[in-house]
Amino acid sequence: MRALFWLLLLANALFLAYMQWGSALTGTEADLQVQPPLNVEKIKLVSAPAISAVPTPHPAPVQPQPVPVAQTAPVASPPAACMEWGEFSGDDLARASTALTGMNLGDQLAQHEVEHDSGYWVYMPPQGSRAKARVKASELKALGVTDYFIVQEPGKWHYAISLGVFKTQEAAQNHLDKLHARGVRTARVGERQAKLKFTVFTFRNPDSTLTAKIAALQKGFPGSELKAAACN
Repeated sequence: MRALFWLLLLANALFLAYMQWGSALTGTEADLQVQPPLNVEKIKLVSAPAISAVPTPHPAPVQPQPVPVAQTAPVASPPAACMEWGEFSGDDLARASTALTGMNLGDQLAQHEVEHDSGYWVYMPPQGSRAKARVKASELKALGVTDYFIVQEPGKWHYAISLGVFKTQEAAQNHLDKLHARGVRTARVGERQAKLKFTVFTFRNPDSTLTAKIAALQKGFPGSELKAAACN
């Protein structure tokens, strides 16, 4: 019985020890570290007004970045549009000039010369002497032909009579047909190997009305060409 009494007393002592220090005896190493004592006297309660008085930090204002302005190149004015009508010489040049003068185009009308190394001409064969060439010229005047000249340069065509030079054979043949209608019988068409000058008319910024008028006028000049061109 005495042994049982001491055994029960030891069990009670162990139970009390476990109840007071059991968590420390069974915890981890981190749990066994000594916790610093709380300084109760330094704890202050903050009221609601004091909390609201704490300034709220505001983000720094964002500076607007300048928007780059695209550099635009100056717009060039479109080149002026022109229309060309040519090429003319001799009697056709005289007739076309007269018709255009009557249209009173002012600065809108200009003309310039072009030169070719060869072309076609309507001519009467060399007459053999100056006197004979002059006689033939008188006969032409009597028929109403005034656009001619006597070739003065020595050589193959000396004292021939030129009745007009043309860029194309077609234009030369058309002119010859007109001469035949007037009674000129000995004229002919041939290729001319020489510096030949022709006139071209230029119309600046023509509107639809002017374009239509020139197109109608062109029909009376077979072989002439009407086309758009850049203004000089």
